[in-house]
Amino acid sequence: MIKKIFFLLLFITFRNMVLFAQDVAVLKYDGGGDWYANPTAVPNLIAFCNENIHTVINKKPKVVAANSIEIFNYPIVFMTGHGNVDFNTDAVENLRNYLISGGFLHVSDNYGIDKYLRREMKKIFPELEFREIPNNHKIYNQEYSFKQLPKIHEHDNKPAQGFGIFYQGRLVVFYDYQCDLSDGWEDFEVHHDPQEIREKALKMGANIISYAFLN
Repeated sequence: MIKKIFFLLLFITFRNMVLFAQDVAVLKYDGGGDWYANPTAVPNLIAFCNENIHTVINKKPKVVAANSIEIFNYPIVFMTGHGNVDFNTDAVENLRNYLISGGFLHVSDNYGIDKYLRREMKKIFPELEFREIPNNHKIYNQEYSFKQLPKIHEHDNKPAQGFGIFYQGRLVVFYDYQCDLSDGWEDFEVHHDPQEIREKALKMGANIISYAFLN
């Protein structure tokens, strides 16, 4: 009898996970930068996570505007692009409230976003600075362990770096710089990266999702 109850509860839990699959989103921002870059990246990361770390994420990510209250529906939001970023007053307030209340933002430097991102993040957290994240941080040691952030594409012959914004001790923004993680998540036909490189990118992406969901 106890065994039957156990399996019934297990079935109900699994059914509810399927029925209430989690959504993640891509951040739409103003300023003219191509927020829509790398369209196959997040869907491929979702598929990898659902298959390999047993997440239950809807396979098609949503798109959410920086100033939209809908952002609070997503435990993690992804941001990329090559150009200008502009967060207006509403977006600044909305993003700050989202991040300090438990949300998480991953930004992938697509070569060109850096100076704009740093400027706009100071609007959101004027009291905080990006800090390089040490290699022993939990985000590098979730489902997969990394001694350093994997380098996917060359930019300026600089090493890949992971920067973070920490609010009251919690990592709320993870920024991969000189790295191009999201390029590594794209379909093979886009950049023709070797499978080994793409797998490293996807595994690090899985760590980011796992960290955002659990911390």
